[in-house]
Order: sequence, then structure tokens, then C-alpha cells
Amino acid sequence: MSQAALSLLLAGLAYLLGNRPSPTVTLRDSATVRGLSSGYVNELLGIPFAQPPTGQLRFQLPQALPPSNTSFSATAYGPAYPQQAMETLDYLTFLNSSIVVTPSTEDCLTLNIIAPSDATPESKLPVVVWVYGGGFEIGGTSGYNGPVIVEKAVSLGLPVIYVSINYRQEVKDAEVGHLGLQDQRLALYWVQKYINAFGGDTTKVTIWGESAEAISAALHMVTNDDNPNGLFRAAFMQSGSPFPVGDISQGQKYYDALVSETRCSSASDTLQCLREVPYETLLDAVNQSPRLFSYQSTVLAWQPRVDGVFLTDEPQKLVQQGSVADVPFVTGTLFSFSTLNITTDAQFEEYLQIYRFPEALPTTIQELMEFYSANISQGSPFDTGVLNAITPQFKRIAAFQGDVTFEALRRFLLQHRSGKQPLWTYVTKRLKTFPVLGS
Repeated sequence: MSQAALSLLLAGLAYLLGNRPSPTVTLRDSATVRGLSSGYVNELLGIPFAQPPTGQLRFQLPQALPPSNTSFSATAYGPAYPQQAMETLDYLTFLNSSIVVTPSTEDCLTLNIIAPSDATPESKLPVVVWVYGGGFEIGGTSGYNGPVIVEKAVSLGLPVIYVSINYRQEVKDAEVGHLGLQDQRLALYWVQKYINAFGGDTTKVTIWGESAEAISAALHMVTNDDNPNGLFRAAFMQSGSPFPVGDISQGQKYYDALVSETRCSSASDTLQCLREVPYETLLDAVNQSPRLFSYQSTVLAWQPRVDGVFLTDEPQKLVQQGSVADVPFVTGTLFSFSTLNITTDAQFEEYLQIYRFPEALPTTIQELMEFYSANISQGSPFDTGVLNAITPQFKRIAAFQGDVTFEALRRFLLQHRSGKQPLWTYVTKRLKTFPVLGS
């Protein structure tokens, strides 16, 4: 074929791809969803899966949408849930801008579906449900390139449908804990109800998360007496496993501080008062609480906790008891996570004693410190010399937090489930020299 003929063929193909009609999907209750055609994929974006959690539905469990026969324009990502402000230094601005997703609003419970352009209800393709990470504080779906994943899958001859979901971050009262996890669960029910219309197979859904939401994926495996209710057949966890969350009472001080900051302390029903305060007032109050990049780092303020309902016990105890969904899973660690606020041996010791092991003897803390060398070249990411040594303690803290937050918990899960269900683990070294996070 001549160069001219090839150019003409490619131009014609590009024209046809760029001029395909907008994909329209009819749901089982007669509602229609109209999206975008982009290359070899269809994008249906910002589809509501629950009633807006605003007004009296603020801090309520997610409510399913009533049946509808309306038409919905699904051509743009929905807004993220209100983001907790981050504390960074100038040299982390690039990281800050890459994680924080705007715009944001309380009306955020939407999902996005990316499918091969030729997918039909008869295709019965596998489905991956992506839940973004962010320390249960930040993040959104628009920062992740679902079309690239679907296009790559198509090119490999293994087409999939990609679903990403927005969810709320955590603010707890005894009656309405785990809003984010409950949002995710309702989104999984939505997928079961409607994904066939987009070409997906409801029996081939994999829940997939990274960092905090790898932890969420793991918690979905140990909730509901280890019964996934057919919501997913497999799990893929990138930097996260069943996590020691503590009792819900341990989050009471953060709830009380939120009540105080919003001037709801004198209210007879503080939760109802929080539902009624202006959005900006509530957001300002949340920003007064400890954050992912603050001193206490991964000792998170708004993480899930044992409430006796969604989480009936500590996740590690549930794993020991065998209360884990009997589905195949993959788990591994992608990045190294530290904190900027600990720069001396004394601060490291204080951090361990106050935030990590408050009941440990000082001699035990000293022994622990000896396991993690202050020699920069021996810190995490390992085998990278002095790279990523933003502060004198940065790589030392990264090594410690990598073990306590990711590696130890991953190995604990694998040790207890090996031989009981199909499982895989991996080591990634591809991004070892990536600034700040490494690998």
C-alpha cells in the first residue's frame, strides 16, 4: 500500500471515529443515558447512582434513586465530594495539584462508565469498578484516565468495561457511620442492576482500589459476614489490606471538634444541627481536623471504624476468624508514603510514642527505632541511595509507614488466606525514583 493510500485510509478512519453518533443506552426502567464517543470507546460520565446527599440527606445513609424514564446527558464527570484542604510545602505543589480534584460539591454521588465502542447488552464483558484513594479525605474520579485502560484492554483482545465512582468522605455519628463505604456499596448495587445495558456481565465484576480505597475494597471483603451478595467476584488492592481501624468511639473527639467548630455544641441534636449549617461553615470546620499530610500522617481522623453494623469487629480479627469473602484477590504495594513534619530522631520517637504505640514502654519504642536506620540510603524507597530524601527522616519514616500501613497488613492477609482461596501478590519497582512517593 502506498504512503498516500495509507494516509487516506487513516484519515477516513479518523473521520468515521470522530463522527460516530453519541452513544445512547436505555436502562431497564426506560431511562436513557447519552454519552460521548471517543476513539474506540464510549464514555458515559457523571451518572447519578443515589439521591443527592444534601439538605436532610446530609450525613444520612445513601438513598437509591426512584425509577425514572427521563433522558440524562452523561457528557461530563460529576463533581467530587468536598475536599479536605491539604498541607504541603512549595516543592509538593505538583503533588497537591495532581491529587486535589475540583470542582466539588455535596451533590457528588455519581459514577462513570467507559466501554468499548462496539459493546452491546449481548457482549457480557468483565467489569472493573475503580474506587480512587486519598486517605479518606481527598480525590475524585476525573483524575483517572479510564479510556486508556479500556483501549489497552481492547488492544490486548481482552475488552473490559471500566466503572469509577464518587463517594463521600467520612464524618461519623453512631447511627450513620461508614457513609463512604455505604456509598460504594450502593454504587455496586447500581452496577448489578444496570451494567448489562452497557455491555457488562454482572457475574464478572471486580472491585479495584488503591491506597485508602484498596483498604475499602478489603473492608468490603470482610463486611456482611464475608458475604459479598454477588456484588463482586474478585478484588484488586493496590497499597491497602484489611486495616486496624479501632472502635468508632475513637473518632468521637473529631466529631466533637466538628460540632464545636460549627457552633452546634448547645444543640439538643448535634447531628441534625450539622445537617443544617451552611456548606462553607461545615467545610471550614472539617479543615481544622488533622489531615493526611499533617503531623500525624496516616493516623487518619476520618477513617472507617468498628461500628458493630457495617464492621462488626476489627478487620484483623475478622481475617483470623476466616470471615473473608471467598473470591480471588490480588494485593500489593505501589508507593512509599512519609510525612514532612518529622525531621529529627526526637520527633520520630515522639511520633511513635504518641500516635502509633501510646501504650508501649519507652524501651520498646527505642528498640523499634533501631529497626529503622536513620541512614538515608537505607530508607524507602529502598535501593535508591539519597534520592527522595526530602528531610533527614523522610525515608526512615517511609520505611516504617510502609511496613505498618501496607506490608505487614498485606502479609497478614496472605498468611491467613493462602490455600483457602485463589490469591496473588506483586512487587512493583517501576516508579522507585518518582519524586516524593517513590515505589
